[in-house]
Amino acid sequence: MTRQGRGVAELRPVTLHRGYTEMTPGSVLIEMGGTRVLCTVSAEDSVPSWLRGSKEGWLTAEYAMLPGSGRQRISRGAISGGRVKEIQRLIGRSLRAAVDLAAMPGISLQVDCDVLQADGGTRTAAITGAWVALADACDTLVATGRIAASPVTEHVAAVSVGIIGDDVLLDLAYAEDVAADVDCNVVMTGGGDLIEVQGTAEGDPFTRKQLEEMLDVASAGIDRLVTYQREARER
Repeated sequence: MTRQGRGVAELRPVTLHRGYTEMTPGSVLIEMGGTRVLCTVSAEDSVPSWLRGSKEGWLTAEYAMLPGSGRQRISRGAISGGRVKEIQRLIGRSLRAAVDLAAMPGISLQVDCDVLQADGGTRTAAITGAWVALADACDTLVATGRIAASPVTEHVAAVSVGIIGDDVLLDLAYAEDVAADVDCNVVMTGGGDLIEVQGTAEGDPFTRKQLEEMLDVASAGIDRLVTYQREARER
C-alpha cells in the first residue's frame, strides 16, 4: 500500500523552522505533511508552590488548535476541554523525561504548542517540534547566564502509527487516522527508550505481535525524526 507515493513506513515531509518568532528564547514551526504546529518556550524566574525550596525547576505545556486550523472553524470555547488537557499533559510529561529539573533551580519553562493547521498527528508533531524549541531556549538561558548548563539530557520525538487492513502505517494523515483499525501514538527518547505509548483498537482488538510491529515501525520513524532534530539544531 502506498499513500500518494509514500510507503507504509515513510514519514510525511518534515521541516523544522527554528527561531520562527522573536519574542521567546525558543521557537519552532514544525511541518509534517499538512500539519503545522508553532512551538514556543518561555522562561520565568519562579516555580509552582510545591517546588519552592526544593532547588528544582519545572516544565509545563499548553496545547491549542486555532480556530482556522481545521476544514471547519473550531470555536475557541471548544478547544479547552478534556482532550486538550490530556494532550498538553502528554507534551509536558514527554519533555520532562528529557530534562534535569535540578539543573534549572527556580526556573519554570512554559511550552506552548499552537496548531495552525491540522492534518493528523498534531500531538506527536507538537512533541517533536517542542523539543527543538526547548533545546534552543535552554541554550539561550545558558548564554544569558540564567543557568550554568543546559538541563536537556536527551532527544525526545513522537510519531503516530496505525493499522489499516493488513498494513502497519507510519505517521498517519487525517484521512488515514479516521480509517484506521488501530491508532497508536508513540513517544521515545533518542536512545530508543519508551516514554509513552497510547494505542486504541477502533473495532476488533489487536494482538501483542501487532503491537510489537507498530512499535518497531514507530521506533524507526522516531530515529529519523531525531536525525531531523539534530540537523535543524546544526543549521
